[in-house]
Amino acid sequence: MKAMVLTGLRQLEIVEKPVPELTKPDEVLVRMKSVGVCGSDIHYYRDGRIGSQIVKYPFTVGHEGAGIIEKKGPGVKHLKPGDRVAVDPAMPCFECDQCKQKRFHTCRKLKFLGCPGQAEGCFSEFIVMPETSCIKISDHMTLDQAALSEPLAIGMYAVHLAGSVKGTKIGILGSGPIGISVMLCARALGCETIYMTDKIDQRLELASQMGATWTGNPDTSDIISGIWKNEPLSLDLVFECCGKQEAADQAVKLLKPGGALLIVGIPEFHRWSFDTDDLRRKEILIKNVRRQNEMTEKTIKMIEEGKIVPDKMQSHTISFDRIGEAFDLVDNYRDGVMKAMIRFGQ
Repeated sequence: MKAMVLTGLRQLEIVEKPVPELTKPDEVLVRMKSVGVCGSDIHYYRDGRIGSQIVKYPFTVGHEGAGIIEKKGPGVKHLKPGDRVAVDPAMPCFECDQCKQKRFHTCRKLKFLGCPGQAEGCFSEFIVMPETSCIKISDHMTLDQAALSEPLAIGMYAVHLAGSVKGTKIGILGSGPIGISVMLCARALGCETIYMTDKIDQRLELASQMGATWTGNPDTSDIISGIWKNEPLSLDLVFECCGKQEAADQAVKLLKPGGALLIVGIPEFHRWSFDTDDLRRKEILIKNVRRQNEMTEKTIKMIEEGKIVPDKMQSHTISFDRIGEAFDLVDNYRDGVMKAMIRFGQ
């Protein structure tokens, strides 16, 4: 089979590998059909690491995937060859203290697709997964939509952590795929007032098309005064979705007393800093959002029901043999890219 491997900083190759074998009774072999290029894949491609997670070359990234069951182990109960599935990249142990508290995303023995030291990723023609990480999709749901359920599930989890968003006024700082995912999920769950920012005007245009109430570019306008003009009492919630210190600073200013900041973006630096006077006087709550704990099935159901329509996120569709072009496109924010999807075969 063919697989993409990172071989150095900003270097990748398509190589031949053996098709992986099923080694446990609850495993399935998945023929990959659609995989999204994520910002975290680009971190590994460009920097060779995310924090303490350091790539050892060669290594395959990729975790936003969907495909078709090719083969199943004797212990698989709910899937069969030919089933179309969304792949949840998390593979928890279900036995540790974190799993027993239903914190599967912080499992002590977690394996996550495309994460160094844990599991090879899914930019590969075939992967082996436990049955528990594969969700069968309906006939009318596309495999691209199924792959998009992974970033959307992160947005769903972020909104879940924020509590009820119905009737709230929220800000989303960063209108890339994760910011759009938060917005779509918040709207689906009843939020009607959403302020979004980004430094790329094409992303702001798409955010407006998909349901943002107001958009602004911090490079060309005063974001804080612009939002305060409409919301003099400030915002209930702000989701930081770009991993930038200046966005976190804006978030604290934009929040009303008792508001909450949810940090979803992955920064390239090691420490956040905050204005302690504002933070303390307004009693701002800060929550970190770690992936999409058990939100994949809920997200897929909402896509199937038409409550979330993610299709406009998919700005580019690129064949697997041109994956290098896709990584360069996303790395350099070229051609108005929002989400580049890699297609395998026909």
